[in-house]
Amino acid sequence: MRKLHALLLSSLLLVSACTPVYDNTDEVVRETKDESNNQSAIIPNYSLSDDTYRMILTEDSAKVSAAPGVTTNQMDNRLDIAAFEKGLRRHSKEYYNPDDYYFQPGQTLTDADLLSWLSRYEAPNKEKEDPGNPNGLNPELNEDGASEKDFRNNPRYISNIIEQDYLVRKKDNVVEVAGVTIGISMRTVYNFTVDGREYSENLSTDQLVAKGKEYANTILERLRDKKELQGVPIVFAIFEEERNNAKSPGNFLSKTYVEASENKVSDWKGINEDYVLFPSEEAEEEHFDDSKLFSDFRVQVSDYFPDFVGMIANGFYIDEELKRVKIDIPIQFRSQSEVVGFTQYVYSLVMEMFEDHYAIQVRINSMDQQESLIVKEPGEKEPFVYIYD
Repeated sequence: MRKLHALLLSSLLLVSACTPVYDNTDEVVRETKDESNNQSAIIPNYSLSDDTYRMILTEDSAKVSAAPGVTTNQMDNRLDIAAFEKGLRRHSKEYYNPDDYYFQPGQTLTDADLLSWLSRYEAPNKEKEDPGNPNGLNPELNEDGASEKDFRNNPRYISNIIEQDYLVRKKDNVVEVAGVTIGISMRTVYNFTVDGREYSENLSTDQLVAKGKEYANTILERLRDKKELQGVPIVFAIFEEERNNAKSPGNFLSKTYVEASENKVSDWKGINEDYVLFPSEEAEEEHFDDSKLFSDFRVQVSDYFPDFVGMIANGFYIDEELKRVKIDIPIQFRSQSEVVGFTQYVYSLVMEMFEDHYAIQVRINSMDQQESLIVKEPGEKEPFVYIYD
């Protein structure tokens, strides 16, 4: 296993970007009881940052999530998987304050529930004693005999559903679910095969928003039928996936908060956020100044390593404002001293070229491993730097 070393570069402050925040109102760990099943749980007294949820840890390792395998099996783009899960927690903060709520992966919906819901609707056939799949959310279609037109007219819109639970501490060290977030992930492109030939159907954002809202109402009805989620507020968020070979993840489109007493979804709130790849036509057309800055940064890097290729960046925008950018620089190094010298050079470029109102992460990689990391948080004067040995 490679060791992580912090290297002092000039006057750099070397502190972990995820320094734990200690809350002295709690013990280091606290055992609690889940009221529904009387299972022991642990609440760590350390948070990775002051806006990060503390996670409920149960003694039963299998209970990390009631449906652990569905996400990776249903979503094609690995970048979407991370953006979907992390984004749900980020949007949940608007309704469930991390100071008051603990986080736990969803415990109500099972693999069987989700796989049934994410499949196509299939009406029961009493004559053949076939139960079908009446819970399927995607349009009904006999795919074995379907034509190209049939597939295009009946695409599988929804690809994934994620449940996240938010808990509060009650009397006698009991924690209980006080809020739930449901993420609905929609396909941008529907891929299908007819007679051995592969086809694709592009789905518009308007289509996905409309279908996502329709699915949210159906899902809410089913959740309210579950005893443990009656009288619990539920947040819904609709996510639009990117193409499976995209170098940037998809985006959230809309969200809403359903009060504990409500059985209908309404009052949707549009979300204006976007991941933008640099360099790209989208970046140049919609974020010209940032695109120019990244281009200048590439030129400066090439002054140090003229033969380098393939540097890319992903910018994350909320309401057209850049919030963070992640830059990957692939370089072939000949020695450790070369890694140190190049990291120092890139550090100076970060200090001189980038503004301080958004987060910056630079990963410097060789062919087969990460060599160093530079992280600068908004408002911070100096980045954190790590050299891997």
